[in-house]
Amino acid sequence: MTEKQKNATAYWKENLKYLAILLSIWFLVSYVFGILLVDQLNTIKMGGFKLGFWFAQQGSIYVFVILIFVYIRLMNKLDKKYGVDE
Repeated sequence: MTEKQKNATAYWKENLKYLAILLSIWFLVSYVFGILLVDQLNTIKMGGFKLGFWFAQQGSIYVFVILIFVYIRLMNKLDKKYGVDE
């Protein structure tokens, strides 16, 4: 295996690791907090709203948008690390 192939393999392994972590966070916030734990979270108030309701209606969307920007930063760093940045 050439050095270029090793770099490409390492790049994609790191990329997939980032994706798995970020998608796990999104799943936790949107599905677990917004659906499965909604009754437990509704006992906590945030800004006058029940926390479970907030996660189901707005929180998961905010977290998703934040995760997009986190992914952009991580990928920019990864691209620079492996010399594939523009």
